[in-house]
Amino acid sequence: MTDNTDIKKKMLEALEFNLGIVSHSCRTVNISRQTHYQWLKTDASYKEEVEAITESAIDFVESKLYERIKANDTASIIFYLKTRAKSRGYQERTELVMPEARKFEIEVLGPANESTN
Repeated sequence: MTDNTDIKKKMLEALEFNLGIVSHSCRTVNISRQTHYQWLKTDASYKEEVEAITESAIDFVESKLYERIKANDTASIIFYLKTRAKSRGYQERTELVMPEARKFEIEVLGPANESTN
């Protein structure tokens, strides 16, 4: 079996540079997306590094959003309120959040005048 340590390191560097975007990073280091996802499944250390990069990318993007909010960018303010202040009514739709997965059935009924055979 081949030692992929160097290519994994390059992939992690590419993920960090590309803010965790897998397809761009894979192209940069010339590996398939399948290889990346296989490493996630089989290499706990690699997975941990990828998760840390993802969190870092989110922090970076949040900081950019915060900068736009401080600059009074209306779209950024609305986005923030819709995503972080739902409990205060800043939402366009109601979301159903279920604490655990549950099975349910849906029965599709036809028009009232439709006959069943």
